[in-house]
Amino acid sequence: MEASEAMGRIGRWSLAAVWALCVLGGCAVSEPVPAPPAAQTAGPWRDWKDFTLPGKRTTRYQPGWEDGRPIVDAFASASASMLRRSLRIAPADVAGVEFSWRVASLIGRADLRDADLSDSPARLVFAFEGDVTKLSMRNRMLFDLAQAVTGEAPPYATLMYVWGNVVAPETVLHSGRTDRVRKIVVQSGPQGCGRWLSYQRDLVADFRRAFGEEPGALIGVALMTDADNTASQAAARYGEVRLIGRDGRPF
Repeated sequence: MEASEAMGRIGRWSLAAVWALCVLGGCAVSEPVPAPPAAQTAGPWRDWKDFTLPGKRTTRYQPGWEDGRPIVDAFASASASMLRRSLRIAPADVAGVEFSWRVASLIGRADLRDADLSDSPARLVFAFEGDVTKLSMRNRMLFDLAQAVTGEAPPYATLMYVWGNVVAPETVLHSGRTDRVRKIVVQSGPQGCGRWLSYQRDLVADFRRAFGEEPGALIGVALMTDADNTASQAAARYGEVRLIGRDGRPF
């Protein structure tokens, strides 16, 4: 591919994909009980920050409590943004991740296989380091664009756990915009809507399966509820995300 053609394609790509490179109808859920200010700063979400995408409306992330457990409610209206936590953990130190979410309903037109309809009410996103010199020219050019737009160097690879409409669970999807973003479907279809669903995943094994290589350091984790591509609405409630070390202790 000629450089000018690649840049032309990059220029047409939605900037909603930039976060994935930079780490990283309507659903109704009951209103959260607002968390006291001290709990928001000292609780499990104290290191999580809003991350906006250029040119995109912002999804609202609201920490709160449900039956004594810390939660985050996410409300998207034709929007796409993240709530993320920056960190750095060597892959040898990560045993897995435990997380939970609740979604009232799916986004009717969404299809994770179609880049122009690739919305999801619930995603958990992980960003990894790696040797960027191994990337294709197309990806290096996209990385340069992402850094220019956001002011951040993109990660080498981004892995997402997602809830889809029709794709079978455990399917690995490649992003239609870059092969450095891959998604594992952990929930599919309306089954499970309206109740809490919990997951335990071997993050390193999932990375190997999705990318066919060993992961570098884990440098970011984020929640993402997006409805920008379908110009619709979505909502989800997330429970605490617990990264578990090889020694059994959480990070």
